[in-house]
Amino acid sequence: MTAALSAHELIARHRSTLDQALEAIRTRAYWSPHPEHPKAYGEHGSLDAAAGKAAFDALLGSRLDLGQPGTDDWVGAETSPYGVDLGVTYPHADLDVLLPAMKAGQRAWRDAGAEQRAVVCLEILKRISDRTHEFAHAVMHTSGQAFMMAFQAGGPHAQDRGMEAVAYAYVEQVRTPDNAEWTKPQGKRDPLAMTKQFTPVPRGIALVIGCNTFPTWNGYPGLFASLATGNAVLVKPHPRAVLPLALTVLVAREVLAETGFDPNLVALAAERPGEGIAKTLATRPEVRIIDYTGSTEFGDWLEANARQAQVYTEKAGVNTVVVHSTADYKGMLSNLAFSLSLYSGQMCTTPQNLLVPREGISTDQGPKSYDEVVADLAKSVDGLLGDDARANALLGAIVTPDVKARLEAAPGLGEVALASREITNPDFPGAVVRTPVIVKLDGAKPDAEAAYMSECFGPVSFAVAVDSASDAVELLRRTVREKGAMTVGAYTTDPEVEQDVREACLEEAAQLSLNLTGGVYVNQTAAFSDFHGSGGNPAASAALCDGAFVANRFRVVEVRREA
Repeated sequence: MTAALSAHELIARHRSTLDQALEAIRTRAYWSPHPEHPKAYGEHGSLDAAAGKAAFDALLGSRLDLGQPGTDDWVGAETSPYGVDLGVTYPHADLDVLLPAMKAGQRAWRDAGAEQRAVVCLEILKRISDRTHEFAHAVMHTSGQAFMMAFQAGGPHAQDRGMEAVAYAYVEQVRTPDNAEWTKPQGKRDPLAMTKQFTPVPRGIALVIGCNTFPTWNGYPGLFASLATGNAVLVKPHPRAVLPLALTVLVAREVLAETGFDPNLVALAAERPGEGIAKTLATRPEVRIIDYTGSTEFGDWLEANARQAQVYTEKAGVNTVVVHSTADYKGMLSNLAFSLSLYSGQMCTTPQNLLVPREGISTDQGPKSYDEVVADLAKSVDGLLGDDARANALLGAIVTPDVKARLEAAPGLGEVALASREITNPDFPGAVVRTPVIVKLDGAKPDAEAAYMSECFGPVSFAVAVDSASDAVELLRRTVREKGAMTVGAYTTDPEVEQDVREACLEEAAQLSLNLTGGVYVNQTAAFSDFHGSGGNPAASAALCDGAFVANRFRVVEVRREA
């Protein structure tokens, strides 16, 4: 295969970016090569807003031909949460043809080495970045995110997470030198001398099982970690969110072909309605790595049954915020209101349980009772979402009927402090848009425990009255240990309470945010700096992104000979 882009050209183009990414993961300081603002696009080959929207519109009703081997049908039935029928069809694969074709290109990809694989991955990310506006519409109309969130989380933030994975993969692969000269003295005899060669080798085909809500943000870390470490990658999107990942596969295949590699190193596995091919794929002997984001039930099944593969899961958890005291009551309420509202709570990091002492909390505005705290939080959410245009921009659309059903059932679980209301989206009348509900629960009552100790994914939060700060910490500890948590938040001005919360999170391996009152929220994480999940509690078996996330995707094989 003839390369249109040589290794030398790619290294010249992307090595400095790779070096900056390596420095960023070392220092944990802010850095991103991908602009967050839509107006930053439109030059140097990137699509501006109008061109990106036109590119997306041109996809509707089309057949997305990826040129994959083994295509035996065309499938697709995506309907946007905003009420738009996408009508895009994708190749359905005969796995007995596609999987051997994917393996065929791994030798050359392995032999290319860590640096060349890294810069090829960065070229893929650059081309995806150039199409951010197009991808934003694809993410919006498959996930239900509002446009600006789809643009940022589905675009630059997802691309950052992909690049972060490439950087970690590169570090782990070059930790061992390519070659070594080994000499062992033997006293009066001649020394023993060996030459040793060390080669990172891929495990095999990696399977990425995509999610509905964040197809690129959650999909890119595993995809690029596996690709950068030499593995072929098969992408199995969620049936309701195929388009963003299919476009990703399209770009990756184009870049691989242009750089002289087999495009079948990256392929798509779309499925017929109700086919459920994830279990079939996950237990194929060719599949040696699995990345999964979704329900606990299927994540547990993968961990128990995909025994031939290294399995990385992000499942469900019960995210908790301890509200003990604050020096900025208004800022606390504002911060929590935004966190509860963003994308209608359809984030694995959205707070669910707010633990508030029943005797109340101390604030810069004087003592506040439990009832006052909950009522004031309800008012803050109401104020944030009082304008329908702003509400639509923050809430997006309810992604599935299951989320809507949970929201509608929540008032039956306790006293409603904030009722959900329906909002009309004038641009998309078919969208289901609802504001959050807040339900008051007594943490001491056994019937309430069934609610707050289960994940209620969506715009549902529980204000749980607890007896004391120590009871809040113990409930936090128990919740993380038994149910897991992607995020924990705490508000306190008491150093002892802060230390108790911190110790609980350290012991149970949960990521903690303390006293957030400004423009950073508990349900947001920044690539190159923040860890998403820890891999140390039931919510996830991996963290995005650390050395452990990439290091077991390859093994180092040694060849030694006498010098």
